[in-house]
Amino acid sequence: MKKSKLLYDTYEKPPLLQLLILAFQHVFAMFGATVLAPVLINQAAGCEVISISTALLACGVGTLIYIICTKGKSPVFLGSSFSYIIPIVLAYNKGGISGFTTGIITVGIIYVIVSFIVKKIGKSWIDKLLPPVVIGPMIMIIGLSLAPNAIKQIGLSNGDIAWQNLFVAFTAFAATVGVAVYSKGFFKVIPFLIGMGVGYFFAICFHIVDFSPLNNVSVFELPHILIPFKDYSFSLVGMLTIAPIALVSLTEHVGDHIALSSIIGKDLIKDPGLDKTILGDGLATTFAGLIGAPANTTYGENTSVVGMSKVASVWVIGTAAIISIIMSFFGIIAASFTTIPDPVLGGVSMILYGFISINGLKVLIEKQVDFNNIKNVIIASTMLIFGLGGAVITISGGDMSVSLTGLSLAAIIGIILNLILKPERKDD
Repeated sequence: MKKSKLLYDTYEKPPLLQLLILAFQHVFAMFGATVLAPVLINQAAGCEVISISTALLACGVGTLIYIICTKGKSPVFLGSSFSYIIPIVLAYNKGGISGFTTGIITVGIIYVIVSFIVKKIGKSWIDKLLPPVVIGPMIMIIGLSLAPNAIKQIGLSNGDIAWQNLFVAFTAFAATVGVAVYSKGFFKVIPFLIGMGVGYFFAICFHIVDFSPLNNVSVFELPHILIPFKDYSFSLVGMLTIAPIALVSLTEHVGDHIALSSIIGKDLIKDPGLDKTILGDGLATTFAGLIGAPANTTYGENTSVVGMSKVASVWVIGTAAIISIIMSFFGIIAASFTTIPDPVLGGVSMILYGFISINGLKVLIEKQVDFNNIKNVIIASTMLIFGLGGAVITISGGDMSVSLTGLSLAAIIGIILNLILKPERKDD
């Protein structure tokens, strides 16, 4: 693989001051996504499901776990995955804290199992089980199913909205769009963080920010860590609700590492190997589930930071992980984000959820999925209808019943259809 021009290669350690500056750059790149994920989950659930400080702790510790598993050869920071927002809310609604924690732990275990399979027989089976025609609609459903939340946050769902709220939502939206389209360098990878900042400023000007959550908060505060078998127990419904989403994040994991490989000029799929990167991500996600945090992922923002900064030093990534852990003990940080009003979140989320949906469409386009082939049409259309139409299948047995809904149901149906339907025969 062609060697790219890097300021610092994987094992190179920058001078201390530069190391800290570059590490904070990575922290801010992941900060918007990592903090926004629990904020949106809590807003959608109507209560605090996941603590922001716990998410920061999980990302920091998870990144260190990933670095150890990959022997420091893959310079990427792990952050909270947006793919799990709706599944976590659904699992929480069905099974409480036990529901979402069991689901996230199961995802991590699936990753670990897949890593051993990949080590033994390679990754070609992943491509057969999860072709683009299945993955694309799955990603689209994630974004589109979140769309009503954004509209509700802005206040456009009931036809009666205060002009101040609409203005705040618009400024958050416009700032996010402006930064994403017109900015260069580091700012281009943190459009959502800037959009939230601009919207929050105008929300303060219009006196629609509730600062009461800051009244009784200590500057330093222990993260709200959940303890297995004390704070939660096993939940079958949580496992079945969230586990299928591992299929989506697995393919994203592979794509992110292929992209990162091209940036740093090293084939990470071969060295340290896809089995080790998946293992690291899996153990990190298992840890996150155990303490009550969202699933971890190697998402595009942090890959983009490596490309933008030309810094692939694992020393920088490790330092950023330690900074994230330290930040998790500042209670004032988590409390500050709970004061963000709904119009700000709605304005930013309009773009965020749209980005997620378009990424699914992008998969279909880039992989040149042929929709003249009726098999592909059937798979994609059936998945979209099941995923967005509110379909529910309940399986009952004895005193227990489990319901498959939305994305989980669509994922299972998509995989089954892909395996049993034969390609369309072309007449000569």
